[in-house]
Amino acid sequence: MKKVIFTEFGGPEVLQLVDAEDPHAGPGQIRIAVRAAGVNPVDWRIREGQVLGAHPIVLPSGVGLDAAGVVDEVGENVTGVEVGDFVFGEGASTYAEFAVLTAWAVVPEGLTFEEAAGYPSVVETALRLIREVGVRPGEKLLVSGASGGVGSAVLQIARERGIEVIGTAGAANQDYLRGLGALATTYGEGWVERVRRFGRVDAALDLAGSGVITELVELTGDPGKVVSIADLGAPELGVRFSGVAGSVPDALAEAVDLISRGKLHIPVEKVYSLADAAAAHADSHSGHTRGRRVIVV
Repeated sequence: MKKVIFTEFGGPEVLQLVDAEDPHAGPGQIRIAVRAAGVNPVDWRIREGQVLGAHPIVLPSGVGLDAAGVVDEVGENVTGVEVGDFVFGEGASTYAEFAVLTAWAVVPEGLTFEEAAGYPSVVETALRLIREVGVRPGEKLLVSGASGGVGSAVLQIARERGIEVIGTAGAANQDYLRGLGALATTYGEGWVERVRRFGRVDAALDLAGSGVITELVELTGDPGKVVSIADLGAPELGVRFSGVAGSVPDALAEAVDLISRGKLHIPVEKVYSLADAAAAHADSHSGHTRGRRVIVV
């Protein structure tokens, strides 16, 4: 099978498309014929060699956590899924023609493989951040870097829970944020004052790692009300860095519920082939994403 790997840490150029042995499902796992794989910032952070405790790496390594496809092998002690089922979920080395998943759910009706591949890690992260930052119904949550996959999910899930949301993003994505129910403003000079015009900020999330932790603490008045998934230096300022996933099966179940009720939709901005994985990483790293990027196999 074809698979994307890297043998050394570095930039997108270290990614290689190679022939590899097919993986097989172990106990509690399934294997899928991958139709699409989600491109997440954690993918290129791992490729760069950033120290992310939840994802220790042994080189050479595959790439990718999220995928959607067709079940073609079911491991021992697995029930409720059969060969031929359409599923999406999380595993390892998903930039490949075949991948093993450790958590999965049936693709909701009406969702394409490309769309489904963009949800697993994104929804788990969004749910985890909302929980960890401790924001409650009736309060106001500021999301820095709100137009990407995680931001899109946070805005919609928070709104569904009765939380008011403010989102910051580039000028081109202001209408997109407003369409998700957010109060929107741009980055750049004066952004803190623009946010203040929306009133009290009860909690804040840093999704972009753009050096705004100090300002987020200033706006909330409490470093304990700020959580980052993008700035490894956040703990030096008393802010929690969230890098360890919670329950992916629970997140997938909630994703299916929200999608099925029309309460969660994350658009696919761009698709790539396996051979274009380096370009996908470069684009993801550059930011300015509206929704998700996925690799189609």
